[in-house]
Amino acid sequence: MEFAEQSLENKTFQKLVCLKRDLSQKEFCACRFQKCDFSASAFFGASFVDCVLENCNLSNIKVNGCSFQNVTFSSCKITGVVFTIINALLTSWSFENCKIELCDFNRLKIRRSKFIDCAIRESNFIGSDLAESDFRGSDLRASKFLNTILERANFVGARNYFIDPTQNKLKQAKFSCPEALSLIETFGVKIEY
Repeated sequence: MEFAEQSLENKTFQKLVCLKRDLSQKEFCACRFQKCDFSASAFFGASFVDCVLENCNLSNIKVNGCSFQNVTFSSCKITGVVFTIINALLTSWSFENCKIELCDFNRLKIRRSKFIDCAIRESNFIGSDLAESDFRGSDLRASKFLNTILERANFVGARNYFIDPTQNKLKQAKFSCPEALSLIETFGVKIEY
C-alpha cells in the first residue's frame, strides 16, 4: 500500500489511482505527485509541506483541517473543493496552469497566493484576504469577489472577471486593458470604442 506510513518524506508518486481513499492525518514532506488521481479522497487533518502536485486530479477532495505550506499545484484539475475549512495558518501555495472550478476559498486569509495562467471558473473568494496575490493570465469567468481584500494583487493579463470596486479593497492592485474596463461596469457607464 502506497500510504501505509503516517509520515512520508522525499517520495515521488506517479500515476496512482486513489479514488475515495482515506488519507486523513497523513504528513507529506518534500513529496512529488505526478499524474495521480485522488478524486473524492479525504485528507482530513493531513499536511503538505514543500510538495509538488503535477497533472493530478483533485476533484471533490475533502480538505477539512488540511494544511498547505510551500505547495505547488501544476496543471492539476481541482473541482468542487471547499477550501474554507483548511488550516490556513502558514498557508503558502501556488497554482499554475490549473483548472479550478466550483471551488470555495471564502473567508480565508491566503495572502500572496499565486494563481498563474489558471482557468478559475465559478469559484468563490468572498470575504477572503488575497492581498499581494497574483492572478496573472488567469480566466476568472463567473468567479465571485465580494468584501475581498485585493490590495496590491496582480490581475495583469487576467480576463473575464467582475470585481466591484465599491465592494472590494483594490488599493494598488494592478490590471491591464481592455479587461480593466470591467471595473466600471458597476457604475452603469457605457464606453464606446
